[in-house]
Amino acid sequence: MIYEYVFQLVDVLLLLALFIDAPWAITGSSHCQRGNPAEIRPHSVTITEFGAVGDGVTLNTKAFQNAIFYLNSFADKGGAKLFVPAGQWLTGSFDLISHLTLWLDKDAIILGSTNSDDWPVIDPLPSYGRGRELPGRRHKSLIFGRNLTDVVITGDNGTIDGQGSIWWSWFRNETLNYTRPHLVELMNTTGVAISNLTFLNSPFWTIHPVYCSQVIVQNVTILAPLDSPNTDGIDPDSSDDVCIEDCYISTGDDIIAIKSGWDEYGTSYGRPSKNITIHRLVGQTTSAGIAIGSEMSGGVSEVYAENLTFYNSTTGIRIKTSPGRGGYVRNIYISNMSLTDVKTAIRFTGRYGEHPDESYDPKALPLIERITIDDVTGQNIKYAGLLEGIEGDTFLDICLSNINLSVTSKSPWNCSYIQGYSEAVSPEICEPLRERIIPDHYSSCYYPSHPLQSSSNETVGLDCHGKFMDA
Repeated sequence: MIYEYVFQLVDVLLLLALFIDAPWAITGSSHCQRGNPAEIRPHSVTITEFGAVGDGVTLNTKAFQNAIFYLNSFADKGGAKLFVPAGQWLTGSFDLISHLTLWLDKDAIILGSTNSDDWPVIDPLPSYGRGRELPGRRHKSLIFGRNLTDVVITGDNGTIDGQGSIWWSWFRNETLNYTRPHLVELMNTTGVAISNLTFLNSPFWTIHPVYCSQVIVQNVTILAPLDSPNTDGIDPDSSDDVCIEDCYISTGDDIIAIKSGWDEYGTSYGRPSKNITIHRLVGQTTSAGIAIGSEMSGGVSEVYAENLTFYNSTTGIRIKTSPGRGGYVRNIYISNMSLTDVKTAIRFTGRYGEHPDESYDPKALPLIERITIDDVTGQNIKYAGLLEGIEGDTFLDICLSNINLSVTSKSPWNCSYIQGYSEAVSPEICEPLRERIIPDHYSSCYYPSHPLQSSSNETVGLDCHGKFMDA
C-alpha cells in the first residue's frame, strides 16, 4: 500500500535537504540533453473522459485501454497526451502507443491490481528463452509498450504503485505459475523518456527498457522495501544510448542492473547494451548500487557512471557473470563514487551461476576487460574488493585509481584471476593489481574521451512538454 511508504518518502526528502550542499546532492546541469521546447502534443484527453473512477477500488483497465485506443488516431498528427488527474486509479496492464505522453498529476496514483488475472501472460523475451524466474511465459508489465517511437511517461511527481507485496508473497511461497511482471517495460522502442515520477512496490524489476534506443530516465524516485525480492530499480537490457540522471532509488535488489540476455539465448539474439550514461544517482539496497549482469551474453560496453552515492548497501559496484554466458563486458568507466556503510565496495563475481536450461555451453567464457574505477571514497566499509575472475579466463586491464576506503576487515582485498593496474589506492591493493597505471599503463585503461555523447552523434533530447526529439 502507498501509505506505508509515506514516512520513507519523508526520510528521503529530509536526507536530500540535509545534504543539499554536498557534492553528491541530486542537483546540477543535465547530461540527458533536452531539446527545443517549442512543440507540444496537439491533442489531449483526461482518463475520466473514458469512465475512469479514481477511488482506488474501481478497476480502470478498460478506461486506460479505450483512452489510448482513441489517442492512436492522433499518432500521425503530432501525437497526444493522456492526463491522469488526482485520485487513485486502480488498473491492470495496459499498452502504450507511439507519440504518446502519459502525464500524471501531482496527486495522481496509478495502482496495479492485486489480481494476477489483470496482468496478462505473454511470451518470454527471445534473449532469455524463458521467464527469468520460471520456465515458460511471463506476466506483462503494468505499463507496457512494444515496437514504438517517441514515448513519454512523466508528470508533476505523480506515483505509479505496483502494489507488489502480493506478488512477493506468491514468489516466496512458490505459488507462481509464471515469472512476475515489471512495473514498466518497453520493448523495441526508440525515443523513451521517463521523468518526474515516483515508482513504488514493483512486483519484479521496476523500469525495464529492453531492445530500446535513445532512452532517458530522469528525476525519478523508486522505492520498495529492502527485503522485497528482485525489485531492481532501472534495468537497461540489450539497449543503447541510455541516460539515467538525478534519481533516488531504494529497493530490494540492484539499484541499476545493466543486462543483455541470458546464456545461449542472449548470444543468439546478439543485441548488446552500450552507451549507457549514469549521472547523479543516490540510493540504498540489499544488493549492488550499479551491477552489470549477470545476464550479459549479448555484451555490455561503453558504460559511463559518475557522481554516485550509495549507503546502507551490500555492494557499491558489481560485475556478475559465469562460464556459459559468453559475451563481453568492456570499456566501463565509473568515477566519483561515495560509499557509507557498504559491505563490499567493488565486487566481481566470475561464477555467478544461474542458467536458463541445460543447453548452455559451459565453454562459452565471457570476456571482461578494460574496467576503470576512479575517485572512490568510503566510510565503514567491510571489504574494499572481492575480485574473482574465472580460472582460464582472467579478467583483464582492471584499473583502480584514487580510491580511499575506511575498511574494517583485516583482509580488505581478495583477488583471483584478475590482471590490471592501480594508482593511489588505500588500503593497499592486492598483488595482481599493484603495477602502477602511470607512466606505462595508462593506455591499457579505459578513459572515455566523450562519455556523454551517443554513438550516433545525436543528442538524446526531450522537450519540456514531454515530447521526445533529436537535436
